[in-house]
Amino acid sequence: MSYKTLLVHIDDSRHSEARVAFALELAAKHDAHLIGLYVVCQDLLRPLVKRDDSLSLGKLEAQGVERMNRACEQFTATAQRAGRPFEWRAPAGPAIDATVLHARHADLVVMGQEDPDDQASYVARNFVEEVVMSSGRPVLVLPYAGRIATFGENVVVAWDGSREAARALADALPILKHARFVTISTVQKQPDRDEPAGFDVSGYLERHGVRAAFASIPRAPGMTTAATLLNQLSDAHADLLVMGAYGHARAREHVLGGVTYTMLETMTAPVLMSR
Repeated sequence: MSYKTLLVHIDDSRHSEARVAFALELAAKHDAHLIGLYVVCQDLLRPLVKRDDSLSLGKLEAQGVERMNRACEQFTATAQRAGRPFEWRAPAGPAIDATVLHARHADLVVMGQEDPDDQASYVARNFVEEVVMSSGRPVLVLPYAGRIATFGENVVVAWDGSREAARALADALPILKHARFVTISTVQKQPDRDEPAGFDVSGYLERHGVRAAFASIPRAPGMTTAATLLNQLSDAHADLLVMGAYGHARAREHVLGGVTYTMLETMTAPVLMSR
């Protein structure tokens, strides 16, 4: 497996430019085609600037077109300088539906964590979550805080033997093959009873040219699984977490599992999620 088509979400937020630069570097590493997908909040009653009642809907729409054109020019210029094959897309229709549809034709989707201090990073309610849960493609989510100094060199894979974990492991193989360190981590909810897990994937990974270490981490009393994983990421100085996304549908929306929700809210490093 290899990544030959990457899709990066572009918006009007202050993190969009860095996200594009990151995606271009990843595309160069995997010799991949890059699609820039411009999808922003379509609620005209929630403009990206402080609301001014004197602005008509026509003026708001004109401002939106201006922002889109500016984003297109910036993306095109950046991709051309990088020398990567690329294309620009700005689909119409509901934001989540459009993004999910285009994501299904990519090998990997690059998105950004919503920044609560940047209105322009809001696209739709549960935007990233819905793309992760509905697209059927691996989604790499970049944190809004901090700078990504390295990526994919020191990787932690959250493993519990589930379908979701197996899917994430397979989807991350192109990255794991280039990693210097890979750790398969299992959080033991009942250390005295749980059998060590993860060792059964060693042969699978070695046949793909990936050498991995294994860690069974006892979950301390009062600590959640997500907090335990976050602590390990910090202790190991990991620059990527690979994990399955858990949840179920309820009344037209997805209800995320606790670990998935917490990671999307509090991530400290990029997270590759698969459903």
